[in-house]
Amino acid sequence: MQVSKGEYVKILVACEESQAVTKELRALGHEAYSCDTEPCSGGHPEWHLQQDVAPILKQEWDMIIAFPPCTYLSNAGACRLYPKKGILNEDRYKKGLEAKEFFMMFYNSKCLMVAIENPVSSTIFKIPKHSQEIQPYQFGHPYTKKTRLWLKGLPQLIPTEIIEERQPFIPAGTGRKDKTKYGAKNCAHESKPRSKTFPGIAKAMAEQWTTPQVTKEATK
Repeated sequence: MQVSKGEYVKILVACEESQAVTKELRALGHEAYSCDTEPCSGGHPEWHLQQDVAPILKQEWDMIIAFPPCTYLSNAGACRLYPKKGILNEDRYKKGLEAKEFFMMFYNSKCLMVAIENPVSSTIFKIPKHSQEIQPYQFGHPYTKKTRLWLKGLPQLIPTEIIEERQPFIPAGTGRKDKTKYGAKNCAHESKPRSKTFPGIAKAMAEQWTTPQVTKEATK
């Protein structure tokens, strides 16, 4: 589909049950749909496609924003790849390769405008070079949580509100019984809340990636 200047776009937000980005896109008038194998928690099931995303990618989308699972790709889990020094956990490595294949499904999409979000990955999986690294504190949240973006046909995100006083969102010590130590108090410890998109970042994605100038440039 060729998007003309000022036209609203049809957007797939893949692997998003929170609907954080979907709701921001909908607020701007775009036809956005979240997709996940889990029910949505964002309150708008009418915008949610609860199913495997692979068949949907064959449909015609103006833009795809994807948040593929990172459990087995993330560098944060590298210690589990080598539970014993120098010995690779073959089962976890296999799951990581499967996660990479899923990631590459979005990366190789024929869609003209694609954004993929993931944390820093373990080098053993050789994920393609990212386009940009962002932090929550650049978008109005007092936290550090380095996130990478892979962009095709879309510009890098511009920080909207830089917060000077900040703390780790996923600090060291989250696995300890006493979470008041090591900077872990009041931070995200469970995988689901850790994976949700910060509202400031979701808003920036929606506003900056759907301007007429961006869509017109991508579809020349």
